[in-house]
Amino acid sequence: MKKDFVSRIKNLKTRLKRSRNLLSDGLTRIMRGGGDKARILEEIDELLVGSDIGVRTSAHIVEQVEASGVSLNEENVREAIREEIVGILSPKEPPHVDTATRPHVIMVVGVNGTGKTTTIAKLARCLTLDGKKVLLAASDTFRAAAIEQLEIWAGRVGADIVKHKSGADAASVAYDAVSAAMARDVDTVIIDTAGRLQTKKNLMDEVSKIGRVTAKLVEGSPHEVLLVLDATTGQNAVSQARAFSEACGVTGLVVAKLDGTAKGGIVVAIAREFGIPILYIGTGESAEDLEPFDAEVFANALLS
Repeated sequence: MKKDFVSRIKNLKTRLKRSRNLLSDGLTRIMRGGGDKARILEEIDELLVGSDIGVRTSAHIVEQVEASGVSLNEENVREAIREEIVGILSPKEPPHVDTATRPHVIMVVGVNGTGKTTTIAKLARCLTLDGKKVLLAASDTFRAAAIEQLEIWAGRVGADIVKHKSGADAASVAYDAVSAAMARDVDTVIIDTAGRLQTKKNLMDEVSKIGRVTAKLVEGSPHEVLLVLDATTGQNAVSQARAFSEACGVTGLVVAKLDGTAKGGIVVAIAREFGIPILYIGTGESAEDLEPFDAEVFANALLS
């Protein structure tokens, strides 16, 4: 393995400690406990379900391990599961994001408490470090605290911000932000949105309106719709992914708070269920704790 690849696995293993302890240590316990083939496969299935990989995905993985015909020793089983998880997590078609259009408009959605605003700040930091000029749109006008939090983060990461008063029209904020970005020669606009999911119709109406007004200024915008999911919510993240993907045309996922949960397997469940590429994972609370998702690195960190 290349040194950088090994280093990334080692770092992520530390961040995924709770999930890794549950899954990797549990697999060791099962394999060392012995038993007949049926019993071992049943215990592996229970372990995967307990790791929040989900009933259907866990059953699929166990079926693939059995179908592989490998002898059921720990090394073989661990490698077979790892390979299957890599296959599930690897997008069938690598996501193509055309960033040539300026400003490139990213809309970020997700329910309150998922870490959406912090994720926006982390993404803005990554882009500014890459030499991009970034502007944030405070279109979560439902909560005054959300506007204030985004303004604080903008100052920390060196991004501009456009905001209105609490209760203002979210689409108007987005329109003004994109207009300002065009005037200021900004590379990327990141639009925060209200973190509430009352009905899919309300959500769709608001997101559609934002899309319509920004598209008047920049053709094809928003160019990306990123959904932030909280890994600590386990299977609730699956229902959120379903609702938002149906309402918003989500193009990519960000899975946050993976450092604070033993439910890291939820990443696998979501990837198989929806086929939406996981673009980033959040592994801490500081602005540095966001990294591009890599299926090989993640699977190795979870199972090695």
